[in-house]
Amino acid sequence: MKTSSTKRHIALDLGTTTLAGRLLGPAGDVLVETQIVNPQRKHGTDILMRLQQAHDGGGEELQSLLISGLRSLAAELVDKADCVPDDIASVAAACNPGMSCLLRNLPVSSLLFPPHKPPYKELTRISANEIDLGLSSPLELFPLASGFVGGDLIACLLAVQDIRPGTLLIDVGTNAELALWDGECWWVTSAAAGPAFEGGNIGTGMIMADGAVTDVQLTGDRLQLTVAGGGQPRGLCGSGLAALVAVARQAGLIDATGRILAADEVETNLNRYLVEHENSWAIRFHRDATGELLLTQDDLRNFQLAKGAVRAGTQVLLERGGFAPGDVSQVLVTGALGKALPVEVLKRVALLPEPMLDKTSFIANGVLAGLQAYLTATDGQQRLADLLNTIQPFPLSGTPAFERHFLEALEL
Repeated sequence: MKTSSTKRHIALDLGTTTLAGRLLGPAGDVLVETQIVNPQRKHGTDILMRLQQAHDGGGEELQSLLISGLRSLAAELVDKADCVPDDIASVAAACNPGMSCLLRNLPVSSLLFPPHKPPYKELTRISANEIDLGLSSPLELFPLASGFVGGDLIACLLAVQDIRPGTLLIDVGTNAELALWDGECWWVTSAAAGPAFEGGNIGTGMIMADGAVTDVQLTGDRLQLTVAGGGQPRGLCGSGLAALVAVARQAGLIDATGRILAADEVETNLNRYLVEHENSWAIRFHRDATGELLLTQDDLRNFQLAKGAVRAGTQVLLERGGFAPGDVSQVLVTGALGKALPVEVLKRVALLPEPMLDKTSFIANGVLAGLQAYLTATDGQQRLADLLNTIQPFPLSGTPAFERHFLEALEL
């Protein structure tokens, strides 16, 4: 549907924590990809906090912050691609239901209060006069599946090329969204994981950018850090956080309940990474002349809450679809954990049931990949409509099964 020989396209992933964008060439190739921190974050890392503020009269300010961030993101994409705003033929965006309401400054009571219904469920075309992103093209905002599953998961599903019964997709973020294909429909749901996987509510957390620790390995009695950009570490992104927790568990610095041990409880030289911090213990994983980077007990608890929500959501969704963990044909993970994590990391932090680990692969930013497929396909709107006809929402938060699995999933 969008096949200009000279025009370009922009895909936008409006995350609660991070705004990400991808500028595509006329042939659908990726020319530029970048991301920035969502400027709404100063009003709370939790989407529910922002929705409550909008409900109390702060919607206009939250909308203004978001549009300002998107304008900056779009300008950066256009500048890096060495083109001008008029070169952009089409723009498509996807986000969770809360972000959709905040973008358009819609009433949020239908999301905050039962029965938690979405304000709209169709593809929405928004003119440049209504939402000014510094571009002349209108913005196409992906439909919502329900009050708890948004266009971001729908975009991820558009990016899946090989669908088999028992395919499970997990979009890891502040609001973890999950989908299970049973051969006839996609069962979709979400769980409030919190922002830990995106570096939020983590003392040294940060989005994926230069200076972010993306991986941690145990080499002898030393923690070996992999840093984006190759320079000095500045903090932990989602994959680095998971890897550090996995290595600390392997090294005996953390017990199964998630407690960071005291230095005198660890008999190896690795105890030198343990330091006292605010009446408990912390893991000091980097120190130089400019300061130190710590993983604190509070950080670890926030990680446990995030991974517990993903694990519990996965187990309840499988039960609803009639699949045991060993019956799952493939697990596709996308979102805040980056392009890949070793299976051993997933195993040590118990993010997924063990029979699923060897079937797990990663999609680098599934939301942008799905938007890219939509923008560059000649039948993008039809493909989207066909997908929507297969989606079956299934709420799980607050159900007894979810609560039971969540408490079980907190252990490492």
